[in-house]
Amino acid sequence: MKLDYIKVCGAPFAVPVEYAALRSANTSDGACAVFAGSVRDYNAGADVSGLTLEHYPGMTEESLRRIVAGARSRWQLGRVRLLHRTGPLAVGEDILFVGVTSPHRQAAFAACHYIVDRLKTEAPFWKLESGAAGERWVAARRSDRRELEKWRTD
Repeated sequence: MKLDYIKVCGAPFAVPVEYAALRSANTSDGACAVFAGSVRDYNAGADVSGLTLEHYPGMTEESLRRIVAGARSRWQLGRVRLLHRTGPLAVGEDILFVGVTSPHRQAAFAACHYIVDRLKTEAPFWKLESGAAGERWVAARRSDRRELEKWRTD
């Protein structure tokens, strides 16, 4: 069975289905950590009615593979399942699923957190928010960059 599943997709996914796939026939890992992100109705002081995510095919998947490889180099991991939506999304729709299994909880928690932190600042996705005030491109926040600093080892 393949240990890493990385997918950039335009179609919706179901978090319970992705969790079941992550855990299916996996009796060697006793820990699983999951993060699911969805479109909020408010950001940076403005109402949000929708979000469009763009990416550069090929480059995006390679970036996600490097991020997962970075997690594998730090912790003993079983499976990693990472799905990221693209295209137009409505408020409440799931954007991101990151699931990590490991023999031990500390590694699963840390790796899941690490993957999300790196993805927020390094993966080549471009977000266009829509709302009553019009459309605006969303950049990585300073707080996202600060979170990434805790993983630096150099």
